[in-house]
Amino acid sequence: MTRNTAGAFDGKVAFVTGAANGIGRATALAFAQSGASLALVDIDEAENAVTAELVREAGGQALAIHADVVVEAEIKAALDETVRRLGSLDIAFNNVGRDQETKPLAEATEDEWRYILDVNLTSMFLCMRNELPIMLEAGSGVIVNTSSGAGLVGTKGSAMYATAKHAVIGLTRSAALDYADQGIRINALVPGIIETGMMLRVSGGTAHGRAEMIAQEPIGRLGRPEEIASAVLWLASEGASFVVGSSLVVDGGFTA
Repeated sequence: MTRNTAGAFDGKVAFVTGAANGIGRATALAFAQSGASLALVDIDEAENAVTAELVREAGGQALAIHADVVVEAEIKAALDETVRRLGSLDIAFNNVGRDQETKPLAEATEDEWRYILDVNLTSMFLCMRNELPIMLEAGSGVIVNTSSGAGLVGTKGSAMYATAKHAVIGLTRSAALDYADQGIRINALVPGIIETGMMLRVSGGTAHGRAEMIAQEPIGRLGRPEEIASAVLWLASEGASFVVGSSLVVDGGFTA
């Protein structure tokens, strides 16, 4: 990836939520290797600091920001700090997500419902609501929102999570139409089952659980965070300049 995209984002500023690990960390590193400056946002300060150091080791500029993306005031403060210290907001990768405890819908509580929707969906709305005015003032920008294969198909025992991820795609498509003629491109990313901490939790951390996850992937393996990062960079690049309101599926055949 570095060879193909080196310098592609020189002078650009990318705002990445969920940057402390997994897909967020891999994408931050990919942007840094391609010349972008990074605003790294996460509630996990310790791991976010690790991501920032990795970005710097890769030759990039990193600003680590502690923020809870379901609190609008914290999102706005993070964006204000990004523009003040890094100079602009060119790309936003809204990537925070949380899995749910596997259970039939009737066993879920209202508090669980609200929590899963807040983290996976409301955070996307709040981030975009505060990112868009900055991009509109600049006359350009790219937003990529992370959905999931569960945003395209039903998932037994995960109705709350699937509901949120389906809604991310609807939110993305509709917002894309609102701003397509104003220089802003908005798309969704649809990862399959990726080798991350979330996958480890869902699988129960056992070899059997991992094998069951792999069995769901027609390609015969789990995806790598770096493979998802490649897709994010493409969506943010000039090569995807005609891609608007899309849901880019990178899932090893999971939803095929």
